[in-house]
Amino acid sequence: MVNLLDPSNVITRMFNAGKYDEMYNYCKGLLEKIPNDMVALQNICLSLIYLKKYDEAISYCDKVLQIKKSDTYALKNKIFALESLGKYHEVLESCMEILSSTPNDSWTLNSMGLSLNHLDDHESAIEYYDKSLSIDPTDVTALMNKAISHSHLGNYEIAIDLYDQAQMIDSSLKEIPVAKSKLFEKLGDNDNAFLAAQGILNKDMEKIKLAAKENKCSLFHQVCENEFQKLDSKKSLL
Repeated sequence: MVNLLDPSNVITRMFNAGKYDEMYNYCKGLLEKIPNDMVALQNICLSLIYLKKYDEAISYCDKVLQIKKSDTYALKNKIFALESLGKYHEVLESCMEILSSTPNDSWTLNSMGLSLNHLDDHESAIEYYDKSLSIDPTDVTALMNKAISHSHLGNYEIAIDLYDQAQMIDSSLKEIPVAKSKLFEKLGDNDNAFLAAQGILNKDMEKIKLAAKENKCSLFHQVCENEFQKLDSKKSLL
């Protein structure tokens, strides 16, 4: 039988209900009784992050880390708070603490890369995204951040390919077509910029351009025609 008064269960109910102020006050009360209560310390950090009180959250993360130096949960909360404050050099230090014991932690590898991006060290950032992608080639976060890094370095074609890979994995990401389109514009390729903005994958662009040429119509009309054909085929299946 579940003990509804168990602190972990009480905190979970407050968190799920979005009652972060109550969660903070409840954890504060627990800490007044037992200052080193790890459940209270961890969750007061979490409540403060959701309340956007990042400096205070960091202070409680540090209290956890004084008790358990390499506590991954506390370090990740601290990283999130530091990122929110724009303290990217300190983010790197906390990331390295995690990676020293868990070198294949994808979340931390991506956080490391993102902070390096903010510090304008895009080449080093790419190294961390590559490490994350070696663990999971379908890591959309790593693909997109690597694309951003290459874009900053002027490697637009590489960036476009990376965005395209991410789009094939998750076509729901609305920012990808816009990003690809802007990069094609920088390359002076207005046709592909238009097609990219419509959410069309790189592999389909040449086919559409050839069809438009054969049908002696604009790319816009060809894209519309292709959409009409898709709608008709769906209707025929109903």
